[in-house]
Formats: sequence, C-alpha cells, structure tokens
Amino acid sequence: MTAAQEAILEQIIEAFQNGKRLSDLPDVSGTNPFNLICEVLEDGESKKAALATLLPYMEEECSYGIEFDTAVSSPACTRIGNLSLHKSLPIHNRMKGCLLNDDGEVVEYLNPANWTGQTRDGSRGQVMVELPMHYRKFETDGTKRRVRISEYPLPGYRLVPGNRYVSAYQATIQRSTTTLCSVVNMDADYRGGNNNTAYDGTYRTFLGRPATGISRTNFRNYARKRKSGSTEWNCMTYDIQKELYWLFAIEYATLNSQAAFNAEKDSNGYAQGGLGAGVTNMSDWSGFNGYYPFVPCGHTDELGNGTGEVAYPVINEDGSTRCTVMVPRYRGVENPFGHVWQWTDGINIRISPTEENGGDGLSKVFVCTDPAKFSDSGYDGYAHVGNEARAEGYVKEVIFGEGGEIMPSVVGGGSSTYFCDYHYTNIPTAEALRGVLFGGAAHSGAYAGFASAASSSAPSTTRAAVGSRLCFIPA
Repeated sequence: MTAAQEAILEQIIEAFQNGKRLSDLPDVSGTNPFNLICEVLEDGESKKAALATLLPYMEEECSYGIEFDTAVSSPACTRIGNLSLHKSLPIHNRMKGCLLNDDGEVVEYLNPANWTGQTRDGSRGQVMVELPMHYRKFETDGTKRRVRISEYPLPGYRLVPGNRYVSAYQATIQRSTTTLCSVVNMDADYRGGNNNTAYDGTYRTFLGRPATGISRTNFRNYARKRKSGSTEWNCMTYDIQKELYWLFAIEYATLNSQAAFNAEKDSNGYAQGGLGAGVTNMSDWSGFNGYYPFVPCGHTDELGNGTGEVAYPVINEDGSTRCTVMVPRYRGVENPFGHVWQWTDGINIRISPTEENGGDGLSKVFVCTDPAKFSDSGYDGYAHVGNEARAEGYVKEVIFGEGGEIMPSVVGGGSSTYFCDYHYTNIPTAEALRGVLFGGAAHSGAYAGFASAASSSAPSTTRAAVGSRLCFIPA
C-alpha cells in the first residue's frame, strides 16, 4: 500500500473505533421536522431527505379514514388515506368476542364465525367484545371534517387504548347480587326489564332480556360490583360509544347508521350501506309490555364477530305475530342502537337556563375518560369540549373538535341528511346537570341511530325503555 492509502485506512479504523451505536446518539434538540434530515436509500444509493417531506406520505400509506363536509347534506363520506386499508380493515378486524373474568382477563376467545356453541351464561365470564388499540386523529379544515385511524403513532395522532371491552349485549342484572352482566341466560336470577316475575312463562317474559328501569347512578354501582374496590368495570361510557361510532363511520363511509344493510362489498371491495333500521318499528310497545325490552340477549350470536341483522318475530298472547323486527349487530356488538336507550357515563351536560331566567343560555358538554372521576353531581376531572344544541331536531352537526365529539351541536338535518339521527333536549328554568342517553328505542323509527342523543334526564332518572351496557376499562 502507498503511504496515502495507509493514511486513509488509518482514518477508517479511527472512525470505526470512535463510532457510536444508534442508542448512544444524543436526542435532537427540537421537534420541528423541517429542521431534520435523514438518510434514505433510493435505487440502492444513499441520499438525504428532509424528514418533513416523508411525513405526508407516511400518513397516506399508514392511515385510513373518512372526510365529510358540514356544508353538504349527504351523509355519504369520502374514503381517505390508504385505500387498500379500507379493504383489509386491519384495526376493525381486531374486534373480537371473548369471555372476560372479573379481573379483566380473557378466559376464551369466541368462535369468530358463530358464538352459539359456546358457554355464554356467565359461568365462565362475561360476554364481551375486545376493542383494538390504535391511533386516531380528528381534523377540521373549514367546513370539512376528517377522521383518520392508524396502527402506528403518527405525528398528531392520539392513542386509543387497548385492553378495553364492551358488552356484546345490552346489559342485564344478576338479581341475587345486583351485579351488571353481559350474558345469555334465561334463569330467573338474570331476569331483565324491571324484574317483573308475573311475566315469566308468558309471551312477554323478561327472562333473558336486558335490564331497564335503572338510573345511571345504579348502573355504575352495579357494574363495579364485579370487582370490589375497583373502578375498572363500568356501565356504557361515552368514550366507548364514540369509538364504536367512528369505527362504524370509517368502515361504511357514511354517517347514516340506519342505511339499509348490505352484506356484499361494493365493486371496489369496500363495505356499503349501513346497519339497517334496527329494532325501532315495534307496534304498540306500550300495550305489549309497557315499554320494557323484549328481544332476548344473544339473538344475533349466530353472526359471531360479524356484522348483520337477524329477524325477530314479536309474538302476541294468541300466538300471532305482532310485528317482526330486525336485530342489528356490529362486529359482535348486538343492538348498538335501538331496542332500548343506553345510559352513558363519563359525560355530563351543564344546561343553563335562558338569560331571561338568569342563565347564560348555554348547554356545556363535559367529558371524562377516567372512571375514578365519574360523577353524577359535578364536573371535577371533566373537560369542557363544546356546547350542545339547545333545540330538538335531526342532527346537522356534532361538536367534533380535537376529540371527535359526537354530541349534537346544530340541528336542522333530516332522516336521510347529515347525521340522519335525532337529538332530544329541554331547557330548564334552573341550572341542571344532565346525563346522556344514546341510540333510541324500539318505537323511535328514523329518530334512532348510533348518533341519536338525549340530554333530557338527570342521572337519577329511571325509565322502562332505558338500559345500558357493561364495559371494562383497565386502570
């Protein structure tokens, strides 16, 4: 070797010996991606690239979602992001049915094709649907709204935690212990409705049906009996209601959850339609059983982890068919709307009177994701995320914001326009704390749906047509 070559070799050896592992390098001093440069390979050749130029490409490749325009009345949304992910639905496909013990541990995953061959009576655990961990971003751009989800922690995306579970069914009560349950069980100890024993063995039995006529306060208390001293078990929460709604909207690219169900994919391989009308066309419900639930839990379990609807004939005392309702299922979650209203926790509305009555004329929405801070009497630990519409009517806009809030902020839509669901409220003469019901009931018709909301009731209110679900949220 020449002297010049030896000198170069010595420099190479010195550089190697002084080199650092990636983990030994200092952190960057700033977070502005426009100031960062990284090495990339293009056609086998090393080149430099500004990190910021790669981020939009990463988002388009690694996320999928929807865009809609608040100035456009159609509920149809535009699919955005990586269109192949709209076909494979990697986040959605991680929703799966399971049996969950009282410590929040999965005892068994249910047959994804059909749950009916497995134990669902509560003896081996509660029948729940596991919700997938993912990352999510909500964007507002003028009148346009965008919802994107990803399996990766992209810049600007917030974590949607995993290891959370929602009951497959509208919940019932184990009467001997007043514990909230998600089971398929016809035993008298799990009698639904208002626990009326006189209906046992009749055409309007409450056996195997969801429990109603219970306040939000007691739904919360009964859920927490599953694990003493813990706040991990809860009744239905607003946060999980919101998660299910946006997963549905992204999958079907529509805000209209009651659009006709279509089991076939469209020509592009995307889901089309909606979840159908749901259990919302019950005739003379009051005359049948006084507005109490009548569809047995687990009626759609033949669909497994899937989505669809199953007919349920409502039978009169003389054996004739009163009407036939279609029971919907969304990825293992039976009756996500309709049948009975659902109390939700973690959301309180501060409804102030009009200025003429000494109020500020606002209905302020406060939300909380920490079950330990759930309250029926105040707003400590809650965040103000926007203001609810002060009038009843079909939902035209929701609060949305950075958290994708689904509480109605503007009414004036219709049964086939904008969000296609109805909003109920009323304005008191003195300031009131109200809870929120979601979904509508068996006589709601087109008023029902995933985004149908009612803020007319205090958390202490009990009604025959109001139930809830069971949730597990790890501490």
